[in-house]
Amino acid sequence: MDSDLRPEKHYTRFEDMQGLLLASIQSALGLHLLRAAGLMTGGTAGMALLISYATGWAFGAVFFVINLPFYWFAYRARGTVFCIKSLASVTMVSVLAEAVKPLLVIDHINAATAAVLFGVSTGVGLLGLFRHSGSLGGVSIIALILQDRYGFKAGWTQTIHDLVLFGVALWLMPLDKVAWSLMGAVILNLVIAFNHRRDWYIVT
Repeated sequence: MDSDLRPEKHYTRFEDMQGLLLASIQSALGLHLLRAAGLMTGGTAGMALLISYATGWAFGAVFFVINLPFYWFAYRARGTVFCIKSLASVTMVSVLAEAVKPLLVIDHINAATAAVLFGVSTGVGLLGLFRHSGSLGGVSIIALILQDRYGFKAGWTQTIHDLVLFGVALWLMPLDKVAWSLMGAVILNLVIAFNHRRDWYIVT
């Protein structure tokens, strides 16, 4: 049977829910390890970590609030389903990142180890979110809009934002922690770059 004639397959609602939950747990775990080492990352998660370090406010609450303005852009860029799934994903990661703190207490973790485990764990989590049409909101949505409307590559928008964010981090954090943070962000991006291929996914 010609593959072009096969009926298009979709995830069921349950498959979507469990997929987004598992991916959110994976992402929250990676962020918990990163936070335990006092490191940061790119995107709105990195922005929330910097604010959390500077103010003592809970990361989960800051991360949730920072993402609120981006849901309108998510709706405009990809529609209602993407917007709702992004909201659900960000909410779950925000809650789980705080819920895991008293359950997985880390007195010490090597910075390099935290960076690597964060990059792998959260990278795999993001792959799961992407596969189920979700996201962790933030600048990536703006990047998609700029690419769709003006042809400006989404990767460049994300890179410019993260360079500015890491530049700010240099004023607030020790140089070695910024360097390990950058390594973790690079690993995360490599995990996504090597494994995120929509044409490999049969089910949507």
